[in-house]
Amino acid sequence: MRDFALRLARIGGALRARGVATTLRDELDAAEALTFVDPEDKEEVRRAVRIALKIPRHGFEAYDELFGLFWDGERNVVPAPAPRRRLDAPALPRGRPLHWDPDTRRVGDAADATSPNGDRPGYSPEALLRCKPFDETEWSGAELAAMERLLSRLARRFATRRSRRLVPTRGRGRPDLRSSYRRALGSAGELVVLARRARAIKESRLVFLLDTSGSMDAHGRFLLSFALSVRRAAPRAEVFAFNTELVHITPALAPGKVRLTLDRLFESVPDWSGGTRIGESLAAFVEEHLPRLADQKSIVVILSDGLDRGEPARLAEALRLIKQRARKVIWLNPLLGDPRYEPATAGMRAALPYVDHFASAHNLESLERLLPAISG
Repeated sequence: MRDFALRLARIGGALRARGVATTLRDELDAAEALTFVDPEDKEEVRRAVRIALKIPRHGFEAYDELFGLFWDGERNVVPAPAPRRRLDAPALPRGRPLHWDPDTRRVGDAADATSPNGDRPGYSPEALLRCKPFDETEWSGAELAAMERLLSRLARRFATRRSRRLVPTRGRGRPDLRSSYRRALGSAGELVVLARRARAIKESRLVFLLDTSGSMDAHGRFLLSFALSVRRAAPRAEVFAFNTELVHITPALAPGKVRLTLDRLFESVPDWSGGTRIGESLAAFVEEHLPRLADQKSIVVILSDGLDRGEPARLAEALRLIKQRARKVIWLNPLLGDPRYEPATAGMRAALPYVDHFASAHNLESLERLLPAISG
């Protein structure tokens, strides 16, 4: 039996021309199914391909006819042309950018859309929020609520990662042909449910160390909201705040209530919005919490601008010990959002040799770019 792929493509095209829905993914599944059957047994091949193509009962007759025509090379049937699009059907303009109009809630031509000043194309509100710096001075109540929702959505992706192990799944995943065929034996060869397997989802083990000094005030609300959302999605995540000393704030976090949590922390965290001693704070974390919270499966995330009043040597030693124990150390610095910024302070120079991933955290888009570092 030669040219299996060509024959499957012809069968699939002819089925679609007759109104029987099949996809390229189904044809690939059928090609893989043929590796499990005897190619000389025409009836076994016919049944395996029918199962893999997921032919519905009303399409059995058309499938059997087309299989006989194509598989033995008796004829080269050209599929009937697909129905033409109705002349009055709406069509999107080609070669011109589109935009989302929040007022009409429709996709339109970007050439017709302008900003409030009328001098540039409009964009979706969500796209604008993703790029808006956290330290922007003007935030409306609606924008704050929308940003918290976006941060919560991103946090769920941070909180879990895919393992290499494949497990059965009821949702999307690669077809499990062996299990599918075993199930089909009980229904006269008809595939009722296609078994699938997907990479198992594992909860990320994250520890956040959030700088609450005065220089981080402009970003603090959003970064704390992000840490709150990660904690809500991954109950084993831990959150600490530090400035001149370290405070374990996980027990004080109120899920879904950022404003209430900020008020509580403002009252309970010493020297909130004051100075910062990063080295001393990280040293306290190493001494009091590192053996219990960090191992080779943990990721330690430090959110700080690196402006430190303490001893650089102490900061370097604390990070060295954290790096020895944790799987990865990530330092998020909001100042990296400015292309002119260079990590020239003594604290940052001392820290960088022990940091696996140094990145910005000045807007939502910069946080989204961290996903590969978390899952890798």
